[in-house]
Amino acid sequence: MAILEIITYPDPLLAKPCREVTELDEDLARLVRDMGETLYAKSGLGLAAVQVGDDRRVLVYDVSEERDGSEMGVLVNPRIVATEGQVVSENEGCLSVPEYRADVNRYEQVRVEGLDPEGRPVCLDADDLLAIVLQHEIDHLEGVLFIDRISSLKRELYKRRVKKRLKREEEEA
Repeated sequence: MAILEIITYPDPLLAKPCREVTELDEDLARLVRDMGETLYAKSGLGLAAVQVGDDRRVLVYDVSEERDGSEMGVLVNPRIVATEGQVVSENEGCLSVPEYRADVNRYEQVRVEGLDPEGRPVCLDADDLLAIVLQHEIDHLEGVLFIDRISSLKRELYKRRVKKRLKREEEEA
């Protein structure tokens, strides 16, 4: 197993919809294992394959208190098929959007359908933190970042901050 590098905004891969998984093979199994390792190493609650540079529709998540790997979930080709209610996800953050947090409007409950890594159908009804994490990660698979869901003013301020940081790093190199 390996801890993978997290790609960060403004990497263009993060803005592209991911492709459906068509082969449930050892390569996919390895990706899932490495994503799990990376999820725990980076103290994330969820991780989409695109965040580690792979454009397949795969995500892993764990919202348990133990965070020991025993409750990690995996979804292949997940889709939100039903939603209910509204909630504000307070102080939402993202491994691919480092050092920034914001309040994001989310659905209170979601039903997600997909496959497990062996190709068996999965139907998951989620609320609370799990619903927010699943929406966040499925957004990644659609090429949407949580900063795309905040006000344009806050988004522009964040983008400017990133551009300044990148320019400063370039000058120092």
